[in-house]
Amino acid sequence: MRVPDGRHAVGFADHFSSHAQAYVRFRPRYPTVLFHYLALRAPGTTLAWDCGTGNGQAAQGLAERFAHVVATDPSAEQIAQARAHPRITYRVTATDSGITSGSAQLVTAAQALHWMDIPAFLGEARRVLQPGGLLAVWCYSLCRIAPELDELVEFFYRVTIGSFWPPERRLVDEGYRTVALPIDELDVPPFELQADMTLAQFLGYVETWSAVQRCIAARGRDSLDAFARSVAERWGIPQSMRRVAFPLHVRAGELR
Repeated sequence: MRVPDGRHAVGFADHFSSHAQAYVRFRPRYPTVLFHYLALRAPGTTLAWDCGTGNGQAAQGLAERFAHVVATDPSAEQIAQARAHPRITYRVTATDSGITSGSAQLVTAAQALHWMDIPAFLGEARRVLQPGGLLAVWCYSLCRIAPELDELVEFFYRVTIGSFWPPERRLVDEGYRTVALPIDELDVPPFELQADMTLAQFLGYVETWSAVQRCIAARGRDSLDAFARSVAERWGIPQSMRRVAFPLHVRAGELR
């Protein structure tokens, strides 16, 4: 169920609305085993809230294990790209979930915590979670393909467009470990996000980066085009699939 309102939620840094269609087309999907793990660790599977859902990648996975998922995002454009699901309610809002107090068993933020008003998010999570409810946040760091390609990606990420990353991106580079979360933290097993991509798909994914969009706005596509040519020289047959791996950094536990 989608509940659009045609507006943006106020008070957020919007890095993705302008390319929401590319975001849903090229962003990788989270592994099913992650949602199985969260469902097993949560005290029930009646209701989950996915905050900062974007176009619903995490919400879709949660809906396979939870009876109802409320998925919120401050970008109306992102929500408009979300795939409808009978167990998902989408809402355009930042951290005001609209969920009844003490009714959720799980609250998640997938690749989104660094863009949020974190104290406001934690306050709302504490309100909506039932006693013993689970909070889980995660992000994925710079991808790995093969050494000859990884060095190009690393240089482009840190040097070519390094100055265009919003300061909040630092939290992702740190795997959210520097974020103070008031939780009784679980020893979460390692997870990895994997996607098989052609050259065009990989370059499409890179173009969804917020820093790339800011770089294009400031000085055009020359830097991205030069990177694309360098990657193409080492990729091999453009239509051939390469396994792209993203380390997932998951923090989860009961809110104190």
